[in-house]
Amino acid sequence: MTIPILNASGCLDALTAPDVARSLDAFVTKTVTPLPREGNAPPRFAEVDGGMLNSIGLQNPGIDAWCDEALPSLRALGVPLWVSAGGFSATDYARVCERLDGLADVVAIELNLSCPNVDEAPETASELVAAARAVTGKALYAKLSPATPDIAEAARAVADAGADGLSLVNTIRGLALDPMTLRPSLGRGAGGYSGPALRPIALACVHACASAVDLPIVGMGGVCTGKDAVDLVAAGAAAIALGTVLFRDPCAPARVRAELGAEVRARGARSAAELRGAATPLATRAGLSSCQATPKVLQIGQNVTA
Repeated sequence: MTIPILNASGCLDALTAPDVARSLDAFVTKTVTPLPREGNAPPRFAEVDGGMLNSIGLQNPGIDAWCDEALPSLRALGVPLWVSAGGFSATDYARVCERLDGLADVVAIELNLSCPNVDEAPETASELVAAARAVTGKALYAKLSPATPDIAEAARAVADAGADGLSLVNTIRGLALDPMTLRPSLGRGAGGYSGPALRPIALACVHACASAVDLPIVGMGGVCTGKDAVDLVAAGAAAIALGTVLFRDPCAPARVRAELGAEVRARGARSAAELRGAATPLATRAGLSSCQATPKVLQIGQNVTA
């Protein structure tokens, strides 16, 4: 098993930086909703210790315009596409997933179940997954929040509802204040906190979920180096996504891939597959090694060497 490297949703504009997108094993789009959204009021970004805050608010043209206008250009990149789907009700998620179901270019759908910058749907995560599962046969990845009280139980619930994998983790809510006015730095107030400080939290979530369910996990949250990536693999991740690091280092995919390979070799392993689940209980690790969903869903690109 190889370890694909993706981008975290919303952290890369593939059409502005096509060479960066092509260096990934799959490109994950910004979240698309049924209807167009202007997003939250500016300012939308704030640098903070250990990372950054954002409050974009799911700005997007809506699923119909996205299919007509963005998809043809993304298709031309020649990179496997994962589409992040969002909404404010089970009906919203189902509408987006149904529209995507017939698109051969879309390899998987990542259900954004945990955006901290908008109001949540009234349904539970498992109900949203079930609504999506009813209208699409595509691989469904449930993106969960690190603020979930019991993320292992949430993982079990979405697995039972039909999720094919997990994306762990989304940003966590944070607040920054302007040093002069002492007012919130972001227009909406609080925003999604990401960056290196999120890494131990993401590692704990991946570890807990890998021990709870037999699903492939895309690990993300503060990954900056190959060492960060190998830690997530050891916790049970089957793929890695890069987020905040892409804002300052567009060469991060190739660099992290090379560093991951070096980390694997330094431990005397032939591939990252041998290290997957090293931090989990032995029984769970055996289950991870035999997981059959991972090659089917995650071996999606030609750039993987680790």
